Amino acid sequence: MRRAAFSLLAAVLLSAGPALAEAAAPVPCGGPLPAFLKAFEARAVAQGHDAAAVRAFFRGARIDPKVLAADGAQGVFRKTFLQFSSALISRSRVVGGERNARRYAAIFARAKRDYGVPKGILLAFWAFETDFGAVQGNFNTRDALLTLAHDCRRPQVFQPQLMAAITLYEKGEFNPQTTTGAWAGEIGQVQMLPRDILERGVDGDGDGKVTLKTSVPDALLSAAHTLQMLGWRANQPWMVEVRVPKDLDWARTGLNTRLPARQWAAMGVRARQGQLPGGDLPASILLPQGRKGPAFMVFPNFDVLFHWNKSFVYVTTVAYFADLMEGAPRLDPGHPDPQLDLAQMKALQRKLQARGYDVGKVDGILGRKTRTAVQKEQKRLNLPADAWPTLGLLKRL
Repeated sequence: MRRAAFSLLAAVLLSAGPALAEAAAPVPCGGPLPAFLKAFEARAVAQGHDAAAVRAFFRGARIDPKVLAADGAQGVFRKTFLQFSSALISRSRVVGGERNARRYAAIFARAKRDYGVPKGILLAFWAFETDFGAVQGNFNTRDALLTLAHDCRRPQVFQPQLMAAITLYEKGEFNPQTTTGAWAGEIGQVQMLPRDILERGVDGDGDGKVTLKTSVPDALLSAAHTLQMLGWRANQPWMVEVRVPKDLDWARTGLNTRLPARQWAAMGVRARQGQLPGGDLPASILLPQGRKGPAFMVFPNFDVLFHWNKSFVYVTTVAYFADLMEGAPRLDPGHPDPQLDLAQMKALQRKLQARGYDVGKVDGILGRKTRTAVQKEQKRLNLPADAWPTLGLLKRL
């Protein structure tokens, strides 16, 4: 599970678009590595990097086949929300979160004051990415970035990151020989890519450098700054567990429908504990495993988390763990219908594709696109449109 955690932040960055892409076309990918390095070094010098520094940066560089293997191993996302959250939210992480909340109370207070991000959210990312800094990955970062920059699937994403690593090297904040991290090139306790470190990193401990591997203040404040730049809204909720009436219009649930929180309340939606927050804030009713499983009301800050990671189950688990760290009780799991197995999920996606839906890759993962298609077909077939695929739906299709 820890190894999988390294790939989680990468999932969003691998599919990120303009935010990480250079305006210029990437260096031609693939082919012999020496030719690629020669072209990339020339591009780096043309962009203002010192030629000697560039040569030193790439001395001993190599393609790492384990990076490419890790890139294709994303089966963890096929778990249901309850399976996934149970795996990530261990007793040790809860205890560690509570302990670190006390230990670094002043840093969390600063993150909330300066960036509007509460401690629960930061603790969740810190826990899931690296177990509070204990497991940061053992891939050579330069070689991981080089491997993915050379690979022809996403050169426009990773070549700018490799170029940013050269900048960090020139600043004295990156050692190409010894810096290690996740397979996709993320560095440090909250797993940030080099360009994000340059643009969003914070020197939290005042030593003049942004050191995400060893400095907790740098890591936490950099994460908070990143979330603020991604659109986090200070003093607003992100998610609350709710009770939903049995006669709710299930077709209005899901992330594609937003209504003021008070309008949901008028329909009978209630907070499981305390009062519903939000008032006039736009909110959605989220049923990760259908109407028989847990239910949440989510707000605009929940959407911000998808900029950090595209995985539905990961984002929902982050939001839930953050709630726990802020004092919420353990959720009510309910009694959801069984999950389709991998073969059945792929069959479902193919049937949805045949009906004209965009479900992305047929991979057996119940992501946002597949959920949207499932809900539309449930509604068409006069089934409870809660976006949770069942064997009955598969048979009807």
